[in-house]
Amino acid sequence: MNSNTWLVVGLGNPGPGYSRNRHNIGQMVLDDLAARAGGNFKTHKSRAQILEGRLGIGGPRVILAKPLTYMNLSGGPVSALSKFFDIPAEHVVAVHDEIDIPFNTIKLKSGGGEGGHNGLRDMSRALGTKDYLRVRVGVGRPPGRMDTADYVLKDFPPVEAKELPFLIGDAADAVELLLTEGLTAAQQKFHSAAS
Repeated sequence: MNSNTWLVVGLGNPGPGYSRNRHNIGQMVLDDLAARAGGNFKTHKSRAQILEGRLGIGGPRVILAKPLTYMNLSGGPVSALSKFFDIPAEHVVAVHDEIDIPFNTIKLKSGGGEGGHNGLRDMSRALGTKDYLRVRVGVGRPPGRMDTADYVLKDFPPVEAKELPFLIGDAADAVELLLTEGLTAAQQKFHSAAS
């Protein structure tokens, strides 16, 4: 197994119609990380766009990946990339939207349940384990009785859109810290910032 390389996956839906949806925050974070790595995504046979590079000077080798499948079919490309690059599940990081934490909040965890998130559920099924890392980017709960699916498939409203670049940047920082200093260090920084 290749324990020196990380697979960082931004969950979302393909195509421009979804690109600014709450559900696509993971892919927005990956675009930020790609800019930091100084590279461009290329289409890979695993049905994902990938970028191979390093985060930071002397940082770890990473494969940044954006599945080209719809959210609830994210597992296939992730599993294929994990096998292709020989990356163990504990070196797979899912960056995704999370309705159970407030907008502008970032939480990190390893393993656990999927909280009704279809992209995570499909990843767990395809990888055969829930023991991968998650960078959970808060998008808040739907107001009133609004359907969760309708909520996450909407773009961020103007007041949140103004804050979005900062949230994306913070989430990208969280990924970098997770890879360079570990889960505990990243949790201490980002969980204390939220409280």
